[in-house]
Amino acid sequence: MAKIDKLLSKHGYEWKFSTVGGVTRVNIENGDDIAHLDELDQKLWTVLSCPVTGLEFDERTLSLLDADKDGKLRVHEIVAASQWLKQVLVHMDYLFDGSDTVDFSEICDTTPEGQEVLAAARLILGSLGLDRQSIALKDVMDYMATYEEKCKEGYQAADEPYEPPYGDTSDAVEAAVGAVRAKVADWFMRCRLVQFDEDAAPVLDVQVDKIAAISGNDLSASADEIGTYPLARPSKEGLLPLASGINPAWQGAMGTLVAAVPEWQGKESLSEEEWNEVVGKVDAYTAWKAAGVTAMNEAIAAQVAEHAAAFEPVERLVRYCRDYVRLLHNYVVFKDFYRRDDKSMAVFQAGKLYIDQRCCDLCVKVSDMGKSTATAGKSGMYLIYCHCVAKSGGAQMDIVAALTDGEVGGLHEGKNAIFYDRSGQDWDATVTKIVDNPISVRQAFWSPYRKFGNWVTDKITKSASEKESKQFDEMTAKADTASTNLTAAPAEGAAPAAADKKAAPFDIAKFAGIFAAIGLAFGAIGAALGMLGGFITAKWYNVILLVAAVVILISGPSMLLAWLKLRKRNLGPVLNANGWAINSDVKVNTTFGKTLTSMAKYPKVVAADPFADKKTPLWRRILCWLLILAVAFVLIFRLAAHRWVWQPKPVKQPVAEVVEEPVVVEEAPAAVEAVAEETPAAE
Repeated sequence: MAKIDKLLSKHGYEWKFSTVGGVTRVNIENGDDIAHLDELDQKLWTVLSCPVTGLEFDERTLSLLDADKDGKLRVHEIVAASQWLKQVLVHMDYLFDGSDTVDFSEICDTTPEGQEVLAAARLILGSLGLDRQSIALKDVMDYMATYEEKCKEGYQAADEPYEPPYGDTSDAVEAAVGAVRAKVADWFMRCRLVQFDEDAAPVLDVQVDKIAAISGNDLSASADEIGTYPLARPSKEGLLPLASGINPAWQGAMGTLVAAVPEWQGKESLSEEEWNEVVGKVDAYTAWKAAGVTAMNEAIAAQVAEHAAAFEPVERLVRYCRDYVRLLHNYVVFKDFYRRDDKSMAVFQAGKLYIDQRCCDLCVKVSDMGKSTATAGKSGMYLIYCHCVAKSGGAQMDIVAALTDGEVGGLHEGKNAIFYDRSGQDWDATVTKIVDNPISVRQAFWSPYRKFGNWVTDKITKSASEKESKQFDEMTAKADTASTNLTAAPAEGAAPAAADKKAAPFDIAKFAGIFAAIGLAFGAIGAALGMLGGFITAKWYNVILLVAAVVILISGPSMLLAWLKLRKRNLGPVLNANGWAINSDVKVNTTFGKTLTSMAKYPKVVAADPFADKKTPLWRRILCWLLILAVAFVLIFRLAAHRWVWQPKPVKQPVAEVVEEPVVVEEAPAAVEAVAEETPAAE
């Protein structure tokens, strides 16, 4: 934080502002700031709303703050809490202790709100048998748990008493009927089908071939298979035998049922009406129990809720004393985010992602993957989306991690990593999507060369793979042809197989275009260097300037774009995709970004590596580089001076003296003169 200024609000309260993360934000430093939150212009808040779930914050506290229970925590609800605290506490600075224990001396006994809290707190301590002048959150939770247990013990149903059908053995009858209920119902249905068509009886009975199939096995180990057979042999009389004729796999369960039902004692068989009568009694008993438990739970819940409402102000106070200031540091300002302290991480930071020899501290849970990936590019950050599975429990979640330092060469979709949440639990993480953005200007400098190298490598690999595949196909085809010729005799008069195909002649025209393109390329390079020939040969260091200009021409646009994006790098779009309403930029510049991603640092290795590759001696490496540079300089100079080598300047010749000779005028012939005299002059 820097550049602390002061601003006088229209209500007269003097707010202090500071620059945090490149953005001016208001400071929350003391109890007076909290007491005057209602005077702070809403346009100056960093956050306008945030979800009450999915954050690294106590959800019960957020629920108490969410007055309208819409799942969003808004500015007016934060302000309402500050105004309530102003009526309950004597000193608002007490909130900065962050303790969940409140001394009675800090509770205001001159306001109705303070008196209500103080009376409820003393009642709680008296109920727990505690004699002290302070109350803690644990005391409130213990009191509510004890009160709920007392409600269960003292619950009395309002309806008339219900007499179970079989007294104390009703539960046993219910369990016995439930064990065979489906099987008995199946048997009575088979009997009704036999009554409908007696010819269907053999089909509805157990098939002999099924018994024959398992007769050779240990039948005691085939109880499951035998249990799938009908309960007894169906008949048109529809009387279920109770003493004999029961499927051996069900005899034990049927014996328990008959012994539990008093009216079935001594009976040899059972009709469907008698069976349904007992089932009806059991169903009524089951429904009564369920209704009784539901009614009891509902009555107790209503009673506990009514009682809790009377003691909620005490819980509200102790939770606010512990959490309210921390919430302001993550709502009004992002102090916990820019503080860079493991003990005070922002509420939206879910944990740390370890990947590719680095640790990413800025990890955010993703609630809506589609929405997040659609707006993530606007953040200007290099983002890694991961699907995480908890090592214990199998819970799953999606996160997005911001990579703000280092290189990206080893990162790709499908790469595995480890994520540690705020509680220290480790999750197996798999990269599902990467949003590529610049990480640093240095990384952007090498980006064009890296992309070109990857492109060349991919082209070479693809070409080599295609040629290898083609050669393999040709070899297998020839092998198949040879094996076919060996097994099948050629027809009489047929030409040899080798003569079927002739090797294709070398097509020089096919490569003429390639040679011409290469010649044109070298010609263009030579012409360009020729245009710069005078500049290169003028001074020796002009070659270095030319190389620097070429490098800037290649890397300059990438570096400029990276510089512009790094200045605008903003976490706001990522949070907005998770339900936040961010009112101010959450900038992550280069200096701050380096603190969000830590790189692996190795100590100096003293021991020699026995398996290390042999290094080239230093003198040989220096000599090799000198030779390369010398060859490069010679080539550059030769190409730059091609106009003097290939088109030498003409040699100046001495100028000869010009001698003027007198002009000799010859006399005209006499015949011509005579003709001229005879010609009459034109009038």
